[in-house]
Amino acid sequence: MKGFLKVASFMVLLLVMGKNGMAQVDPHFSQFYVYPSFLNPALTGVFDGTYRVTGIYRNQWSGISTPFSTPGVSFDMNTEKNISFGASIMNQNAGNAGYNYLTAYGSASYSGIRFGTNNTQRVVFGMQAGLISRRFDPSKFTLGENWNPATGVTNPSSEIFSRTSATMFDMGAGALYIDGKPNKKANFYGGISVNHLTQPTDDFIKDSDAKLPMRVNIHGGLRYVVNENWSITPNFLYMTQGNAKETMLGAYAQLKASETSDFLFGANYRFKDAFAPYVGFYHKNFVLGASYDFNVSDLGRMTGKANSFEISLSWIGRKAFKAEEEQFVCPRL
Repeated sequence: MKGFLKVASFMVLLLVMGKNGMAQVDPHFSQFYVYPSFLNPALTGVFDGTYRVTGIYRNQWSGISTPFSTPGVSFDMNTEKNISFGASIMNQNAGNAGYNYLTAYGSASYSGIRFGTNNTQRVVFGMQAGLISRRFDPSKFTLGENWNPATGVTNPSSEIFSRTSATMFDMGAGALYIDGKPNKKANFYGGISVNHLTQPTDDFIKDSDAKLPMRVNIHGGLRYVVNENWSITPNFLYMTQGNAKETMLGAYAQLKASETSDFLFGANYRFKDAFAPYVGFYHKNFVLGASYDFNVSDLGRMTGKANSFEISLSWIGRKAFKAEEEQFVCPRL
């Protein structure tokens, strides 16, 4: 079983270093809506406040192998102009194969395209640029050719790696539409982003022409106010990278508990993969959330332990004065 787990871990590495760059490389989050820099750089500065700090942590497959752990932190801020700025760092350690995937980006968005009543409808454009660093330890994974049925794992590998670490420049861009008009029953928002526009080359395998495939995110939601005490927000995400595709549908409800606090609860379904319930609590400037993925894929049915969890925390800071004449309705999550 231990050998199988090492093989399974290395399969992730094979996906990353595929000859044609056709597999999904980037991690994913069930709480994709709370980590704006990963979802869409156009979400930089899209919140009701002056600055925002968001942290998220995902732990995946701890029941069947060394877990995949993915922490991320982001910061973004609004200015008194139509420009917002942000930065983010995300780090993934992937299982037994000793693989590490680190990203660091700076982002900027422009929100000067406004129309409608009191200019509360917006079109926002964003860009991000930064570095991707990847490394792995060949001594920690096992290939099929290493397996000797008589004596165990003894045969040497024929794979030739030109290096075991690489750092690459990367860029992404996105656009977002927001209906931010207050006192409406329904406010729609939606966007699209493209990551890895530069398609960095993969230098791990000698003489390989593989490139990091672009990742496209299409996302949106509709905040519907049921009454003065609660609202519900259906949302969706479609993500594609190489030949990998991911579709998520779900909704969360926001129930008013007091003048400064709300309860949040809901669920998302990632097609052919997992069902992820979510609970959260909003108090003044803080939003704390937790979700748990119940795996429904073939891997989950075989092992019964392929589940994952996430926890997130967001903090929004505000200056004493408020530049807007009326509160801007934006996707809080």
